[in-house]
Amino acid sequence: MSVSRREFVLASGAVLLAPGVLGSAQESVQPIVETIRNASTEGQAAVVEALRSLTTNPGALLRNLGEPSRGGIQVLYNDARLTILNIVWAPLMVLRPHDHNMWASIGVYTGREDNIYWERTSGGIKAKRAGSFGVGEVGSMGPDGVHSVVNPIDKLTAAIHVYGGDFFAPGRTSWAGENHEPQPFNQEGLKKHFEASNARFGL
Repeated sequence: MSVSRREFVLASGAVLLAPGVLGSAQESVQPIVETIRNASTEGQAAVVEALRSLTTNPGALLRNLGEPSRGGIQVLYNDARLTILNIVWAPLMVLRPHDHNMWASIGVYTGREDNIYWERTSGGIKAKRAGSFGVGEVGSMGPDGVHSVVNPIDKLTAAIHVYGGDFFAPGRTSWAGENHEPQPFNQEGLKKHFEASNARFGL
């Protein structure tokens, strides 16, 4: 059974802010959202600087977002132009290669996130480089980027993920199996993967 954008977003605890706009009901996250929204009007580079500024005070983010207790996705803000997510990776969680079809910037505020960046080839995708991001560090990709994610530690990792568009829009691709076979990105599959990853550690 497929999950619609609205069903997935609402399942994360988001609320309707205005027609076509969803976001968190928590008042404590609104300053975070407004900082990033204001920066986004000047482009991705400004968002990167905003994330660097926010993640230099991880204690404040933990107080405002809440201490993570299990892996999952919290929608802080989402419309056609911008998506802001609080993503918590379960311990040792691995997310296979996928694209976004929009730029993306990620600021880690607890734990560590490892990324492999892939390039598209005539035969599929090929690993190109890697990056490892700890607290206070920011990683970015352009709209054509493909990456896979690993939480390399046996504790939860959390980061603010910002996308230059609607993260839940259709048309994305993921690559599965040892031969990296392309297939449509599946939101229901993503949800199940988080649940399975949590279950491994009894979260």
